Amino acid sequence: MKRALVAVTDSERSKRLVREAGELAAGVGGDLVLLAVTAQSSYDDTRQSTVDAGAPGSAYSLGDARSDAEDLAETVANEALAGIDVEYETVGAVGHRADRVLGIANELDCDHIFLAGRRRSPTGKALFGDATQEVLLSFDGPVTVSLGDD
Repeated sequence: MKRALVAVTDSERSKRLVREAGELAAGVGGDLVLLAVTAQSSYDDTRQSTVDAGAPGSAYSLGDARSDAEDLAETVANEALAGIDVEYETVGAVGHRADRVLGIANELDCDHIFLAGRRRSPTGKALFGDATQEVLLSFDGPVTVSLGDD
């Protein structure tokens, strides 16, 4: 593993996964990319709320959403990687989680992906899709998925 991407959220499970990925990367001399993705629908809702509030010049931009996501990734990194000697960078993105994870992993030449997945029934996956499954099936490299409880 030279460079791994870790998809992060603000959950405790995600922080544990970042710590484990950091320890593994430090042990093999690799580095990490911590990616936080804001769902397009969340961005759209926040943007509409700022427009509805009517304050001139206060519309929530795509850049604002990416910056907020990157701030989340940085906060998780500061908490989870304290005391681990590993190089990392943080990235924020907006869109469909699986698409953004796969796109950024490819763009930044990542050879391993770490995800904190959710337990879902087969019916739930069929009806709503599953970003973790999409990444597992599409990424050309190892994918580590944590399904532990928060």
